[in-house]
Amino acid sequence: MTTTKREGRRAETRLRLFAAAVEVIAEQGYTAATVDAIAERAGVAKGTVFYNFGSKEALFTALLEHGIQRLTGALREADTGQAALDALDSVVLAQLRFFETHDAFARVLLAEMWRTAWQDAVARLREQALGVYADVLRRAVTEGAIQDDLDVETAATAVFGMVLTVSIERRALRPDRPIEQLHATLVDLLHRRVSA
Repeated sequence: MTTTKREGRRAETRLRLFAAAVEVIAEQGYTAATVDAIAERAGVAKGTVFYNFGSKEALFTALLEHGIQRLTGALREADTGQAALDALDSVVLAQLRFFETHDAFARVLLAEMWRTAWQDAVARLREQALGVYADVLRRAVTEGAIQDDLDVETAATAVFGMVLTVSIERRALRPDRPIEQLHATLVDLLHRRVSA
């Protein structure tokens, strides 16, 4: 097998392990989730987990990094350079859609990521995904669209957390509610609070 094929298979295996791990951890919690359960869900031998990551902790760290990169990419893609408040609306919708597709990752973020052991991942989330919100909010201040005394970093965290919580609540309690309805409510709240 060529190096390229071997690397491709390894990347594919790692993605299967990420998918299995996020589901198992979302269902059972990080502490209760076992490498055996993750391997079984992925359809691989337990040794495959250790070969690819070395430990459950390293798998979870890599899973968080992978998920944060994908989430950040979705949020950045939504910010297409339009006026800042329009960009904010687009980024909120992108986060709702991302968590609709990656519900287990949303639950893991809410339940597990804030433990002391994952502070590096929290820092990356703040820098990357929340950074998209902070950049848009800074642009809105510069454009005069929102109040210039807004604490942009705290506001970015609040908006991200609000969208995360609403996404999980919808999925758990009101899955029939259209995302567009949630989006309209969220942006109405945001515009009323932050507009200049």
